Amino acid sequence: MSDDLVNVPSELQDKRPGLLHLVQRLNTSGARAVEAFTYAGAQYLAVAQLASDIPERPAQLNGGDSNTEALIYRWKDGRFVEHQRLSVAGGEDVEFFRIADRAFLATASLRTGADPYELNAQSTLFELINGQFERFQSFPTFAAKQWKHFEIGDRHFLALAQGVVIDGVTATHPSQSCIFEWDGSCFVPFQNIPSQWGYNWEYFAAGGERFLGYADHIDRSRVLRWNGSEFVDFQYLDGRSGRALCFFESAGECWLAFAKLHEESLLYRWFDNRFVCHGSLSGPGGREFGWFEAAGTGYLVQINFLLGSREAPLTALQSTIFGFRDAKLTAIETFPTLGGTDAAAFQVDDYRYLAVANSLTAEVRFRTDSHIYRMSLPVHAT
Repeated sequence: MSDDLVNVPSELQDKRPGLLHLVQRLNTSGARAVEAFTYAGAQYLAVAQLASDIPERPAQLNGGDSNTEALIYRWKDGRFVEHQRLSVAGGEDVEFFRIADRAFLATASLRTGADPYELNAQSTLFELINGQFERFQSFPTFAAKQWKHFEIGDRHFLALAQGVVIDGVTATHPSQSCIFEWDGSCFVPFQNIPSQWGYNWEYFAAGGERFLGYADHIDRSRVLRWNGSEFVDFQYLDGRSGRALCFFESAGECWLAFAKLHEESLLYRWFDNRFVCHGSLSGPGGREFGWFEAAGTGYLVQINFLLGSREAPLTALQSTIFGFRDAKLTAIETFPTLGGTDAAAFQVDDYRYLAVANSLTAEVRFRTDSHIYRMSLPVHAT
């Protein structure tokens, strides 16, 4: 890649009235996840990158060179500047979390190589020491997609979504999606989750119980319940091609959004000790969610990835921000994404921002900017 970021000239800034205003473009390649976090009073953004384009090779959704880096940006003078690069091949996810006074970044590597590819990879956990991320622990993974950190009491867990089913591809590393637990010095295996093509997790509490939502492309996506010693199946969700789950609470009720790539994305409501389908969010293309609240109103960001087949994907889509009012999500703004994969809301001083990861151009090339938007929302309730 060339420059780490490009400021948006004033003549190119988005001046239309609305919720989002483009203020910065990040020079990313195949960006698959964005993670906003604060450390020692500073705002940071981590970006996972899947691949870079190989010169003179035809564009291909699953092509490219996997020898990539995760980008760490730090906020300075009203913009993000590059802070550090981490060697993370085939990056699919970055998950920041803390254990006591220690800070970590879990990274998921889908693959290594530049055709042929190897999906049996090492995914790395970094620790933040004196302002720099250093390697802490490595995990043998197979087509790793996402990490999710959560706590139960004083116990810390890391859930890994992974796996793929492709002719000619064999797992030599553990292939089931699984959960690790912190033993005081590192993360150790805790529980395997029956799975085939894992994508995502969501940890939450509802009805006095603790749950872990799991999205799978082939297996039925489902909600697992904590029984005091492990997670057990609680409820299946409708449809296939699961990509992401997002739990939120509003007006005293619990809700679960479910994104699916090839089918309608759905909204569930907690009722009578289970989730019941409340309605459709959108058509196919769903990839990821983000939830944030501002001045007493909740907002759900739905990021759309692509439509069509792997051979002929349509990546130039519209993603949506919904406002939640009167037990109903209403689309209040759409914005363009190119192979959109993730979004993260954050606040700096008196402004709210939204980071959006883009992974594929309309020509299915990996080199495409990710965007930083300033949101015209109050920071404090009035």
